Amino acid sequence: MEYTGAGRAVPEPEHLDSVKIGFLGPIMQTVSVATGGKSHNEEALGIAMLRACRLAIEQANAQGGYRARKIPFELCVRNDNALWGASGSEVIHLAYKDHVWAIIGGIDGANTHIAIRVALKIEIPWMTPGDLDPTYIETNIPWVMRCIGDDRQQNYILLDYLFRKMNYQRVAILRSSNRYGRFGVREIRDGARRLNRPVVIEMAHRVGATDFTLQLDRIEAYQPDAIVYWGNGDDAARALNAMRARGWKQPFHTCDRAVSAEFVQIAGPNAEGIWCTYPWNPDRQDPKLDAFKAAFRERWGVEADTYAAHAYDGMNMLLWAIQTAGLNRAKIRDILAYRPDPFPGVTGDIPLSAAMDDAGEVFLTRFEQGRWHYYSREELEIPRGNVIEQQRVERQQARVP
Repeated sequence: MEYTGAGRAVPEPEHLDSVKIGFLGPIMQTVSVATGGKSHNEEALGIAMLRACRLAIEQANAQGGYRARKIPFELCVRNDNALWGASGSEVIHLAYKDHVWAIIGGIDGANTHIAIRVALKIEIPWMTPGDLDPTYIETNIPWVMRCIGDDRQQNYILLDYLFRKMNYQRVAILRSSNRYGRFGVREIRDGARRLNRPVVIEMAHRVGATDFTLQLDRIEAYQPDAIVYWGNGDDAARALNAMRARGWKQPFHTCDRAVSAEFVQIAGPNAEGIWCTYPWNPDRQDPKLDAFKAAFRERWGVEADTYAAHAYDGMNMLLWAIQTAGLNRAKIRDILAYRPDPFPGVTGDIPLSAAMDDAGEVFLTRFEQGRWHYYSREELEIPRGNVIEQQRVERQQARVP
């Protein structure tokens, strides 16, 4: 992803009291007709991201702040309130009133799409640690980057598990009716078709639903041998309970938002054996990860979740870029875009692809005996390679008498 415009020759401003970095995330619930009532129930995720960003800023200042000028870093915080126009206005506020050098944030795919288009006009680096929408990076905006494996990557490992390892023939999809659910399963649907095992049925439900009778009646008619669910963790748990109440025994596979205490609490005994996709392995042995978990727990009194961990990595990537490139937005972008080695984050190595998307390893996790266990492709013995070619060979072999 190239940026061929101007800006690299702009000198640093002479008088600065701090180096400001912007944060945009859902941290305060709002009520609006446009959202059908309250906002999108993502405030807990946004607060986790904000806490991690504050921690990273505090640690950087404890080590001397912006070393070239010996001034502190400062976090400028704006609320993402689930209204498209408002999210763009908040970016303008950060850029032209707060005068930030980069922005981190984004969870809701629709809001982030609007915000990064404003960032394109402003020409300011944007790091996303929480929006897993695959279409985020398809905007081809050279100022935006992501430090978390998106839903497409998580779809790929789940597809390989469902079809190449478990050999399921009839997979059904149940998802939430919002953008997260709609775009989250896109590659499950398209990938299954490419593998000659198209999804037998896809049903959607409204966010926060408690009655799944209509959706499950229709799914039942297709007799699936596996279920894929995509939506928030609480919705996933209620859908799972409704299936098990009907006596359904099919394996239940869902997304990373179900890896939460809320999902386990609502699902109860039904959570046992459930598979989820996940963008990293929080159980791996890494001194950096251990230090982050301890510091986050000491600072905020709670455990760090995946949104906190990825926000911490994203903020540290921005801090490193600013320390290295200086106070020039185009150069900050360049230093991240052309870094030759993966960034050593607490979530693992983060290699940015040519499109500046996190191309690192993703995982599957299973709830077993009261806790989540994380598995890589190698541990699950899921092969890599050309899936289409492998399917062609298998079809040829099946025709040989």
